[in-house]
Amino acid sequence: MARRSASLRSNALIALSIISAALWIWTLPVLADDDSESDIEGEMAREAELQRVQGEIDSELRRQERLQRARELSEIGRALSGSPAGDENLEQRADPRIAPRAPVDRDLPVAIFDSQEIEIPPGTLDNRDPMDLIVRTLDADRDGNPEQIRYVDKATGLMIRKEADRDYDGKLDTWQTYDGNSLDQRTLDTNNDGRVDTWERYSEGRMIERVIDRNGNGGKDAFYTFSNGFLAEERHDRNDDGQLDLIVTYQGRYKARSREDRSGDGHFDTWTTYAVIDGKELPATIKRDSNGSGKVDIIETFETSSGKPILAKREEDTNGDGKIDVTSIYRGGKLFRRELADPTLVTE
Repeated sequence: MARRSASLRSNALIALSIISAALWIWTLPVLADDDSESDIEGEMAREAELQRVQGEIDSELRRQERLQRARELSEIGRALSGSPAGDENLEQRADPRIAPRAPVDRDLPVAIFDSQEIEIPPGTLDNRDPMDLIVRTLDADRDGNPEQIRYVDKATGLMIRKEADRDYDGKLDTWQTYDGNSLDQRTLDTNNDGRVDTWERYSEGRMIERVIDRNGNGGKDAFYTFSNGFLAEERHDRNDDGQLDLIVTYQGRYKARSREDRSGDGHFDTWTTYAVIDGKELPATIKRDSNGSGKVDIIETFETSSGKPILAKREEDTNGDGKIDVTSIYRGGKLFRRELADPTLVTE
């Protein structure tokens, strides 16, 4: 890019020289005149014209440099865009229960980076011993804010860390660490507030864990665990009190069971198991602690009708002794029969 800028400046200077010579020849008759006032006016006019031409040349140079920087940044941006925000999420967007693939680092030419060698002490990058590193910095638009920084182990040639500005706003927002040739961990600042809000772990080219700060307050409130390439569990703190209030477990890409704190008192009070019917997850049973006693006192069993869950049976422990006192049987979603363990019990 420096060579291209130098070429642009050289061409501009040649143009300026030609224009200056022409102006000098044009003013010869004026200089030949003995009238001093005319000489002064002619000199002022010539200087003004030179300044105007110089201004136009400088303006054109700046415009050409901006265009060249934009082209080069665009080219490098296209080369870099194959990693975080591109291909890796397409599969996961189609099915969010598929573990995203690890972002791919494009094999960019070393020549486009500025490189320096440094030695870091133990513990700087989780290293036990001092390390000699090659730090490669890419500042494509030459604004002083790098779009990418790569830390390479000089002994092995392997990248051990990468920092990047994914949206090219001048601020680093992505930090990646590597185990051998594979991405190990990645953290991101997705809302550009200067704080990390996403934490990811990868193994064998697939995500195994993602933790998110959804509201940007600095607290982790959504946790996703992947196993064998698929979502295995998700945990949520929906009211931001620092305690989990929803845990969903998956088997074979479908919901298997969930635990939920619906009252918000910090204790789980609803447990649901699911059945997969024609590819749909439908509740099979729901157990509830309706009074906050810590014991299940309501059990609801569902059957499927026209692809929808229909209540089939409801069992209640009305006195909290751990035994079912009332059993209600439903047909087509309507109460069909009610059985009482103790006929003296009064129910709704």
